[in-house]
Amino acid sequence: MPGMRLATVGKLLGVAGLAGVAATGAVLARDERQRRAYTPDDVRARLHARAEAATTAEQFARQHGEPTPELVAVPAERGAGLWFIPRATTLRGRLAQRVRQLRLGPSSGA
Repeated sequence: MPGMRLATVGKLLGVAGLAGVAATGAVLARDERQRRAYTPDDVRARLHARAEAATTAEQFARQHGEPTPELVAVPAERGAGLWFIPRATTLRGRLAQRVRQLRLGPSSGA
């Protein structure tokens, strides 16, 4: 950037930073709207389906003499099949998982 003054460069960086903050805010607002679009019954049904899929995968592995998967089965949002996500094995992952459980509260056991 030869010929550009330091003040101009600073202004450009400031404008770029503001644009990044605005874009992040727009993405977060969109995600929040999508999350709130579910009724409590929809959320409950999705959680029950995820729990059923995880239980089914574990039962299948036991019946066929396979080791129980170290992955948690999650029904695919789009398309057929299941997604498998790893269980929390690191301290950070276990802490994050525990925080999520505590946020759901004691009524989430069933």
